[in-house]
Amino acid sequence: MSCPPAPRTWERLAQWLFIAPAVAYLLLFFGYPVVKNAVMSFQQYTTTTFYTGAAPFAGPRNYAEILSSGLFSKTLLTTALFTAGSLVGQFVLGLALALFFQRGFPLGRVLRSLLLLPWLIPLVVSGTMWRWMLDPDTGVVNDVLRHLHLASSGVPWLTGTSQALVSVILINIWVGIPFNTTILYGGLQNIPTYLYEAAKLDGAGPVRLFRHVTWPLLRPVVSVVLVLGVVYTLKVLDIILVVTGGGPANATETLATQSYELSFQQFEFGRGAAMSNVLVVISLAFALVYLRASRGARNV
Repeated sequence: MSCPPAPRTWERLAQWLFIAPAVAYLLLFFGYPVVKNAVMSFQQYTTTTFYTGAAPFAGPRNYAEILSSGLFSKTLLTTALFTAGSLVGQFVLGLALALFFQRGFPLGRVLRSLLLLPWLIPLVVSGTMWRWMLDPDTGVVNDVLRHLHLASSGVPWLTGTSQALVSVILINIWVGIPFNTTILYGGLQNIPTYLYEAAKLDGAGPVRLFRHVTWPLLRPVVSVVLVLGVVYTLKVLDIILVVTGGGPANATETLATQSYELSFQQFEFGRGAAMSNVLVVISLAFALVYLRASRGARNV
């Protein structure tokens, strides 16, 4: 006569049953696409493959072609400039607004709610709106500059090579400020107020309060915001495609837009998958390096 399962066994079985749907979801909708994309990057995958079912093994040729392309170095530099500019602007302005809202004032909650609007608007809608506003001929931005006599002929926001990159960076900053402000404001709320009171009794002013109280205690939140900001910015696609389409003269072409063009405009799915894998590796490398550096700084 067999013994019934022990209560400990039933408890472990119940735990796995609760976890199983989440694990199945992650494997199906995240694990499989990642593995499929990695396999595809080593294949000669084109539109004919969907009909024939045969995708010849290409080895590292797809990676060699994209890395040796003359456009790759320029695209990589543009991606770095776009990411750095967006990250600095979003974080600095987001932190400034978070500190501003921490002071507490009438209608502060209403203003914080309105600040979320750029984050809630679909990116395609935001890009279309900004493209209309920055139009060199009929855009409202140049119209205001002309009326203020700041630019007689207008600024080529979308047609100049340097101006176009600045434009998409500014738009992405506008989109990302609400996220930075919300997360940093939540971190500021978790700092005990008695620390500020004790520092003020010791004669600390606003600068010393921020340097010795706010910043050290906010550093874990800052790490999360910066890592998520880099990962998000590296894969920005909608805004650039809608506003500039990667132009003019590839001035706003990033690794994300290049991967999209290779896959869905040139239908070179193997090279597009390889480019997206390069983007994933860069994101993971930055996240690991930054998290290790921040961990070392905390241990000092």
